[in-house]
Amino acid sequence: MSTEFTIIIPIYNEEDNLIRLEETMNQYLSKSIKRTEILLINDGSKDKSLALMKEICSRNQAFHYISFDKNYGLSAAIKAGFDTVKSKWVGYIDADLQTDPEDFNKLLALADQFDLVTGVRADRKDSFVKNMSSKIANSIRRAFTNDGMDDTGCPLKVIDAEKAKKIPMFKGLHRFLPAMILLQNGTVTQVPVKHFPRIAGESKFNLWNRLLGPLMDCFAFVWMKKKYINYKIQEEA
Repeated sequence: MSTEFTIIIPIYNEEDNLIRLEETMNQYLSKSIKRTEILLINDGSKDKSLALMKEICSRNQAFHYISFDKNYGLSAAIKAGFDTVKSKWVGYIDADLQTDPEDFNKLLALADQFDLVTGVRADRKDSFVKNMSSKIANSIRRAFTNDGMDDTGCPLKVIDAEKAKKIPMFKGLHRFLPAMILLQNGTVTQVPVKHFPRIAGESKFNLWNRLLGPLMDCFAFVWMKKKYINYKIQEEA
């Protein structure tokens, strides 16, 4: 039977997390309410991540991978996943598993009603500085986009794949996925999800790319919103 839901997992120097990731995602596959497969995306890792990804895919039929020639960043990895999937829905989660893949079922339960369902980290297990910078960045983003979302940085989302493929991604735009779905006259909603402390590996974000970077991206989004082309074909022959 064909896959209904594909989970994209960007990988950048996550060798310490990959075996736990494999075990956790296999547990979720047995519980998913949709027929699901996993797409690992190696974003130019410099450690043993790619070798481990190949091993994981060789022993798990539901796991697949693509590998970049160098590091392009999170937005590029997500965009490559969107371009590759053939399922009706696409989602993504971080390899550090600070969010619980079982919460995908909460999001998938609403996938027939909304074009994008995003998680909201209800009780974040991050440092005070990280939490505060994220809150500030989210408030700035909402002021620019009016997307109504509280936590677009949450790495747990389900999106209608057809609309995901139409998102004109550029670096940093992963923070604006709900807003980009709204530009397509789509519908979005958010659902509280669990959040855990990072167990292994290192965060790829700092104060600059968590706060000042997103502020600059907001101006890029405003420009794109003014230039965005949206159309609907009524007939063809």
